[in-house]
Amino acid sequence: MKVLLDTNIVLDLLLGRKPFDSLAQEIFIQIEQKKIEGFLAPTSITTIYYLLNRQLDKKTSNDAIKTLLEMFKITKLDKEVLINSLENNGIDFEDSVIYTSGAFSDIDIIITRDKKGFKNSKIDVLSPSEFLKKRDK
Repeated sequence: MKVLLDTNIVLDLLLGRKPFDSLAQEIFIQIEQKKIEGFLAPTSITTIYYLLNRQLDKKTSNDAIKTLLEMFKITKLDKEVLINSLENNGIDFEDSVIYTSGAFSDIDIIITRDKKGFKNSKIDVLSPSEFLKKRDK
C-alpha cells in the first residue's frame, strides 16, 4: 500500500507537536518496518526543511531531511503535475500540488490532519487515527 503523508504529519513527529506526534510516530514505524510504502511530495521536503530550520540548527535540520529521504520515496513533480495542480486546485494550491503529485505516483491513501484541503480527492484521504484503525482491521 502506497501512502502519502501530508506535510503536517511529518512536522507533528519532528517537532513533537502534542497530541499528534504519537499517531505520526505509529505511522512512521509502519513505514520503517516496510508494512506500508511511505511517500512525501517534493514540496513537503522543502517546507519541512524551512520550518525545521527556523526552530532548530542547520545540522539538525539537514540530518532530519536526510533521514526522511532515506525512509520515504518521493512523488512525481514536474511541469505536467504543476499544470494539473492548477486545475485540481481546491482551497489551497500547496495541497493541490501534494494531491496531484500523489495521483501521478499512483498513491493509494493520503494521510493528513487537514482533510478539507483534499476535499475533491479521488484518492482516499484519511486522518492518522482513521488510517491506523483501518490498518488494525
